[in-house]
Amino acid sequence: MKAPFRDRAHAGRELAKMLDEFQGTAALVLAIPAGGVPVAAAIATGLGLPLDVAPVSKVLYPWTTESGYGAVAFDGSVWLDESRMSGHGVSSAQVALAVTDARAKVERRVARLRGARAPLALEGRTVIAVDDGIAGGSTMRAAIAALRRTGAAAVVVAVPTAHQNALDAVSRLADAAYCANVRGGVSYAVADAYAQWRDLGDDEIEALLQNRGQP
Repeated sequence: MKAPFRDRAHAGRELAKMLDEFQGTAALVLAIPAGGVPVAAAIATGLGLPLDVAPVSKVLYPWTTESGYGAVAFDGSVWLDESRMSGHGVSSAQVALAVTDARAKVERRVARLRGARAPLALEGRTVIAVDDGIAGGSTMRAAIAALRRTGAAAVVVAVPTAHQNALDAVSRLADAAYCANVRGGVSYAVADAYAQWRDLGDDEIEALLQNRGQP
């Protein structure tokens, strides 16, 4: 199957077309680093909206660096999928260690990517939460919950690609969800939607954020 997107920036431009109703509004585009930043940067540029980051990190199984059963959000909150934890026999000690690792990663990214700027002020505002894809959905679930707690008036999810089951679950939590490439099956991988796929370092993320508009 041919990948629908050349890279994350191309995916962001395609999503911006779907989000044209937000052009010229007071909405804020929030990227989930790392992969969500180039997607969100292209959306923000296309719609003329300000861009900021909302760091969230997966709580990972001890035997993988990709698959998780929960996430820690930028406000320190934790979302865990109890059914996935019990189904894979994860111990309480393993959970505690994984949460600690995820929280440390989030804190590092908040410090580096937001620096000394004030915490996100989202009271009464529409926010567009952007990632490069949704596989299991734990990252976006945690992000939505944290954004609700900040007082956001509406939380809109925008992703280039998603598994149908995960997108359905996330859509029930968000005010609206936009996805350009929805797939199913047991072998779903976010990377399959991109002809060019690679990990992004914090230096590259920081560079993409340098020209953002003021939130």
